[in-house]
Amino acid sequence: MKFQLDPRLQNDCYLLAESDNSRWLLLNNSYFPWFIIVPKTTQTELYLLPKKQQEQLQLESNLISEFVINHFNCDKLNVASIGNIVKQMHVHIIARNESDPCWPGVVWGTNHKQQYTLGAALEIQINLKQFCLHSGINEFQFAPLQ
Repeated sequence: MKFQLDPRLQNDCYLLAESDNSRWLLLNNSYFPWFIIVPKTTQTELYLLPKKQQEQLQLESNLISEFVINHFNCDKLNVASIGNIVKQMHVHIIARNESDPCWPGVVWGTNHKQQYTLGAALEIQINLKQFCLHSGINEFQFAPLQ
């Protein structure tokens, strides 16, 4: 079966980058720096991924987590693989702040939404690309934002 991104993720996110293994997304809600890694698999549960793919996903999660900590002034980093509505395997990496509109509650299903300007999303993508280059990560193709 060919990999296809869930339409809800495609509709709600910017595609930042893609490799043979995964896609990196930015949720289009500027209240929270919210990244999503979608491994290219038909599996819906993390434990069902082959060990090599689990390790790759962990490496990518660590990389984006480090990027978020270094580039956003956050009080807490939330990392989770939750997929009750979007069953496609994906991992959320979210910067949280005590000043954000949902603190200390969850951000899932919030009515607090404000889209990024294209310029702001592009700036995040450029910073992520530079971070990857400085980290020696070069297998990702960064997508033109639309």
